[in-house]
Amino acid sequence: MNDGDTLTALLTPEGQALLTELRDHDPSDELAAATRLRREHPAELVSAALGQARLRQRAAAKFGADAGRMYFTPNGVEQSTRATVAAHRARRLAALGVRTLADLCCGIGGDAIALARAGIRVLAIDRDPLACAAARANAEALGLAELIEVRCADVTEVDTAGYDAVFVDPARRSKARGGRIFDPEAYSPPLSWAVEAARKAPVAALKIAPGVPHEALPEDAETEWISDGGDVKEAVVWFGTGAGGVPRPVPGGRRATLLPAGDSLLGTGLPDPSAGDDTPQAPVGPVGDWLYEPDGAVIRAHLVADVAARIDGRLIDPTIAYITADRLVGTPYATAYAITDVLPFHVKKLRALLRERGVGIAVIKKRGSAVEPEELRKKLKLGGGRTSCTIFLTRVAGAPTMLLGRPATDPVTPGR
Repeated sequence: MNDGDTLTALLTPEGQALLTELRDHDPSDELAAATRLRREHPAELVSAALGQARLRQRAAAKFGADAGRMYFTPNGVEQSTRATVAAHRARRLAALGVRTLADLCCGIGGDAIALARAGIRVLAIDRDPLACAAARANAEALGLAELIEVRCADVTEVDTAGYDAVFVDPARRSKARGGRIFDPEAYSPPLSWAVEAARKAPVAALKIAPGVPHEALPEDAETEWISDGGDVKEAVVWFGTGAGGVPRPVPGGRRATLLPAGDSLLGTGLPDPSAGDDTPQAPVGPVGDWLYEPDGAVIRAHLVADVAARIDGRLIDPTIAYITADRLVGTPYATAYAITDVLPFHVKKLRALLRERGVGIAVIKKRGSAVEPEELRKKLKLGGGRTSCTIFLTRVAGAPTMLLGRPATDPVTPGR
């Protein structure tokens, strides 16, 4: 039974009954479940149902409760957009006046689902027959088949004229080696093709890896870095102006959007000639009472200087993305810590200080330090104290430094 036949078999009443029975099964009991189910069902169908059950459990982190009704391929689980991120993008497209969209490289249809739920009619295209079959099954399972048309074709040969927008999600993993592809021109299709396809549409969004070099980004588009729960998930290159809605894509703009709240920061784009490039730079100064750790999307978007300006802060080192300030200013774009100690890096002195203060729980963070947090943790030999502490291994004005503190939400007064 090939993969396509396997999915077809799972859509039969017998296959559906098996999937329902396996919905909440414990993976550690899989062998026993397989033995029991094979007494009543064909072995190949049982194997297919168990495989799909495993994929659904893995996909729950991205798709939530929907995962229990959806159909996945291993690549589909790995490469699909997290549902919260897809929903954010779909809302922005809808706000731009998009009512019809061509979803190029649709995979198992995760983005098409979010788009359809936003009221957008979708043509979902992929050259992988199995992915297309899964996309159709998912549209049916979630009651969105009337809004999602799935077509198996090479996206480079499809005419998208007449659609309000295109969305392109190129494959960024090598089928031969299975690893991630970091060169945008090695995407399938290449980023250059996707950019040209986007420029032909009234509105377009291209999903790319968040680590993309800024020099590879088109100047006539806005790039948005999106984090969800503090983890940077992707970057989206936006083209066009749309019929309305806010925020509109700003050519050359760099944006950081933080989910689930949806706070979105568009950079000022003001260059600082002293920086040697067009990236705005914040002032540098001594460590104050408060340290701010910018969200990863802010760092990827090169908007640390913009956040520093908002909180009247400064960098602790020109090459380190930590901001310090003398007063606490609330911002969604960085996590604040009250700083109690600024010390030269010295393991023995740190161990003695923590023992003296009864610190038994330490969160160790690093930026610009060669020391690995887990290696330091072993050397600190923390006891059973109830006090907690956050340790930052970093550089201050070029010197290896340890900063000690606690999150601003903790009842602690900064100062040294």
